[in-house]
Amino acid sequence: MNIRELKLFRHLSDSLHFGKTSRACNITPSALTRMVQRLENDLEERLFIRDNRTVQLTRAGEAFKHYAEDVMDRWSQLQNELASDGNLKGSLSLYGSVTAVYSILPNILKRYRKMYPEVQINLETGDAAKALSKLQNGDVDLSIAALPGKQLPGLEVAKIIETPLVFIAPMHYPETVRYCDEANLSTEEIFPAALSARIPDGVIDWQQTPLIIADHGLSRERFDRWLTDQNVSPNIYAQVAGNEAIIAMVSLGCGVGVIPRLVLEKSPLRDEVIILTVSPELTPFSIGVCTVKKNMSNPRIKAFWQIATGNTD
Repeated sequence: MNIRELKLFRHLSDSLHFGKTSRACNITPSALTRMVQRLENDLEERLFIRDNRTVQLTRAGEAFKHYAEDVMDRWSQLQNELASDGNLKGSLSLYGSVTAVYSILPNILKRYRKMYPEVQINLETGDAAKALSKLQNGDVDLSIAALPGKQLPGLEVAKIIETPLVFIAPMHYPETVRYCDEANLSTEEIFPAALSARIPDGVIDWQQTPLIIADHGLSRERFDRWLTDQNVSPNIYAQVAGNEAIIAMVSLGCGVGVIPRLVLEKSPLRDEVIILTVSPELTPFSIGVCTVKKNMSNPRIKAFWQIATGNTD
């Protein structure tokens, strides 16, 4: 067995779901199953009890989980002891959205690679709303994430940039509504899903306007709070994962959405939507680098942190 296998086992022992672990760790379910079988053969013990619905650790699995965590901690300590500021080695895992990869990480990674070329960087991209959970679950060393309004216990965070949350609508929506009115057509005949409301003079009827919103995450929380403050019962057309999906559906005329402006600026569909002027404005996003506090003793993570926050000599 090796460190990679121990990490996979540790993740699986926490998730108790082969599909979730395979997706999170970029390994096929069949390869993950074979890895578990190898461990069980080496130990001559069954580690998991599985049926069609559940996965549970056996007593041997619980004991091996403690062993795996101990070995991984010792391995990390050894890497830290062998590393020097000028000769860092080992690996560094990062998680961020596609927008973060395009707009925030390039300059940081360019400097990091130049200063520490022997560190292997593992970068995973995905839904921005998963950035903090990836970190808290131990899947990655660092995340680029939208920072919550309150400090989360056990996490170290540093703000890098701020971006407003904006309302977006299809670029051709106003013209299409006028065309439908003049031709005596319903918008259902033009769009896959109709924008049934009207936006005359920038005034939005929130009771009628279809909304495309995030299914979870900080932007969803802030939009829900905004709706509550305005005493609005929203007309939700779709709940999707990822800001890119929101932009795509809005550009197709399915409704109005809310996204960070930074995401829109980097989107290939930015010319297919318009930003609506809505008052009061939503609370903006602060985006920063995050890690678990205990990770700050790791020289590779500390070096990345210093570069990201501009605290290098």
